[in-house]
Amino acid sequence: MSPAQEAPLCVFCRKNPAEAKWRPFCSERCKLQDLARWADGTYRVPAEPVNPAEGPGEDNTDTPDVT
Repeated sequence: MSPAQEAPLCVFCRKNPAEAKWRPFCSERCKLQDLARWADGTYRVPAEPVNPAEGPGEDNTDTPDVT
């Protein structure tokens, strides 16, 4: 990165530049707060809803049918 370019901002707080030691975060605090949001379910990855009424393997097309 050239001196004319600014260091990227912390991906969590978006206030401080990211530190090399904690990259892409600015501090251990931001790193741990981000991890906590993943752990408590604040961040989620979109997916199809799961139907608990279906048993495991009923819709599994990856494994061959063994009969």
